[in-house]
Amino acid sequence: MHLTAPATTRPGTRTRDADGMAVASFILGLLGLLVFNLFLGPTAIVLAAASLWRGTERRGRAYLGMGLGVADLLVLLAFVQVDNTVSWGF
Repeated sequence: MHLTAPATTRPGTRTRDADGMAVASFILGLLGLLVFNLFLGPTAIVLAAASLWRGTERRGRAYLGMGLGVADLLVLLAFVQVDNTVSWGF
């Protein structure tokens, strides 16, 4: 006896999910410039890449999220070079 539910997907769900990931990437990349850039930067990059791979209609937002994720890591690298620490604050 096999008790799994049939796989049903609504039309447009994949695109809507990809659009949500693009927006989340942008927001996390923006937040990562201020706090938790070691975690939020790579998360923004992965979400942007996944949303582009899934065919988001918000390509610009995904590219901005990816750019902000890279900027998060560059800001972290700059502060590590200046302070010789992995964390930074205001």
